[in-house]
Amino acid sequence: MPTTTDPTNRDEALSAPTPVSRRALAPDLARGLMLLLIALAHVPWFLYTADIGATLFHPAEGGVADRIAQAVTIITVDGRAYPLFALLFAYGIGQMYQRQTAGGTSVRDARRLLRTRNLWMIVFGLLHGVLLWQGDVLGTYGVMGLVLVPLFLNRSDRVLKVWIGVLLGVGAAVAAGATAVAAAIGTSLGPADAQRLPIAEPGYLASIPLRFVEWLPTLIVPFVGLTLPAAFLLGLLTSRHRVLEEPGRHLPLLRWTATLGLAIGWGGGAVQALVHLGFLTLPGSADISQLFTFTGFFAGVGYAALFALIAHRLTARGTTPLPARALVALGRRSMSGYLAQSVVWAGLLGASGLAVGAHLTSWSAMAIGIGTWLATVVAAYAMDRYGIRGPAETALRRLTYRAVRRSAG
Repeated sequence: MPTTTDPTNRDEALSAPTPVSRRALAPDLARGLMLLLIALAHVPWFLYTADIGATLFHPAEGGVADRIAQAVTIITVDGRAYPLFALLFAYGIGQMYQRQTAGGTSVRDARRLLRTRNLWMIVFGLLHGVLLWQGDVLGTYGVMGLVLVPLFLNRSDRVLKVWIGVLLGVGAAVAAGATAVAAAIGTSLGPADAQRLPIAEPGYLASIPLRFVEWLPTLIVPFVGLTLPAAFLLGLLTSRHRVLEEPGRHLPLLRWTATLGLAIGWGGGAVQALVHLGFLTLPGSADISQLFTFTGFFAGVGYAALFALIAHRLTARGTTPLPARALVALGRRSMSGYLAQSVVWAGLLGASGLAVGAHLTSWSAMAIGIGTWLATVVAAYAMDRYGIRGPAETALRRLTYRAVRRSAG
C-alpha cells in the first residue's frame, strides 16, 4: 500500500484504497445484498395512484400476490434496510480511518479526509434527492458522519457501548411515547401523502422543488428515532474489532446476533404485517408503526451478522461461487448501484418519467425492484471483470482527495 514516509508532504500523505485482491469478502457481500433490501423498500413509494394502507406506502388493497408481497416487505425490509446501511456506512468509515493511520497518515489528516468525504456525501445526497429521489440517504449518513465521527471515532469501546445503549433506550421510549400519543389522538403519526407529491407530479421541472422540500427533513429526522445513530456507532465499534473482515474470530457473537436480531426484527415486522393485512385489530386507534420501526434496528444488525456468517462459510470452502462474486462486485460499487436504482425509479415509475408506477400493484412493483437489483448485479460483475470502478465511488474519491490536498497545500 503506497504511503509517504515524509509526514510534512501532505500532498502525498494519504494512503491508496485497498487493492481488490486484499478486500475482505463479508463487508462487500453485505453491501451487495443490502441493495436488494433498499430496492424492495423503495418501490412501494412509486405506487402513487393507490390508497395508502396502515404501513408506510403500501397500498390498502390488493390481490393474494399483492398481500404476500406486502407481508414479505413489511416483515423483512421496511425499516430494516436503513439500520443495516448505517452500520455498513460507519464500518467503512472505520476501515478508511484505520487504513489511513496505519499507512502513515496523521490523525489530523485522516480526520480531515473523513470530514471532507462526509461533506461531499451531503452534496451527492442533495443532487440525488433533488434530481431523482427525495428519499435519499446519502445526505443523511453524510450528516451523521459529520456529527458522530468527531464525537466518537476514537472513544473507548466502553463509551461506544454505553452510548449505543442510551440511544436505544431513549429510542424505545420515543417509539412507545409516539405510539401512545397516536392512540390517544386517534391518528397515525406515519408518513403523509405529501411524500408522494414529487412522484405524482408529471412535470419534471415542477417536481424538483417538491423533491427538495421533502429531502431537507431527511438530514435530521433520523436523529429523532435514534436507531440509525445507534447503528452508526455500532458500525464504528465492529469495524474497530474487524468483525466483518474476520468473522471466523467472532462466530459465537455473529450467530447469537443473527438469531436474536432477526427474531426481534422479523417478529416486530410480523405484528405490523398482521395489522396492515387486517388480521390483527389493535384496541382503539393504536398505531404501532413507531415501535415497528424501532425493531428494525435489530433486524438490520441481524442481517449484518447473517451476511458475515455467509461470507465465512464461503471463505471456508476455499472457492467463491459466481453469484457470490457478482454480489461482491456490486458491494464494491454500492453507491453507484444505489444511484442506478433511483434512475430506474424516476425514469420508469415516476409520473414525470414513463409513469409505469401508476399501473403497478405490490407484486409487480416488487418484481421490478428485484429485476432492477439483478441488473445492477450483472452490470457490476461485468465492470469487475474489466477492472472498472464504480463511477460514483470514483467521483467521490477524486473530489474528496482533491479537496484535502488543496486545503493541505
